[in-house]
Amino acid sequence: MESPIRIATVDINTILKTLPHRYPFLLIDKVINIREDFSGIGIKNVTMNEPVFQGHFPERPVFPGVLVIEGMAQTAGVIGILSAGEGVQPPAVYFLTIDKCKFRKPVMPGDTIEYHMRSIGRRKTMWWFHSDAKVNGVVVAEADVGAMLTD
Repeated sequence: MESPIRIATVDINTILKTLPHRYPFLLIDKVINIREDFSGIGIKNVTMNEPVFQGHFPERPVFPGVLVIEGMAQTAGVIGILSAGEGVQPPAVYFLTIDKCKFRKPVMPGDTIEYHMRSIGRRKTMWWFHSDAKVNGVVVAEADVGAMLTD
């Protein structure tokens, strides 16, 4: 049985207050269904307007896998920070680890990536998540990522 939803939707304004990332490196548009078990879903709408497509690749635009992984980490950061409690705002969130990373299918302009995150561990201010990145319900990438909240 799934745990109850704590936060139904985290919009872009709240993400901007939560994460230090800004354009062009803010790689999530919203986070939905943050649950009490520290799971949630990050959403990224990939458009042809992304600056990365000027060089990756002009003839066949593919969203870089490293940016898919960064989107996972940013989603983990939002879940971790907002799960830390009301009014808690750490000065920094750092990406700690990437393990068991696999890329299954390319992500193209027009796709919406869903970062399905679930906590696989926590110690003090460090969090580890498993993520399945999906487009139209199909896994395009997966990885275990870690993030750390710090002063």
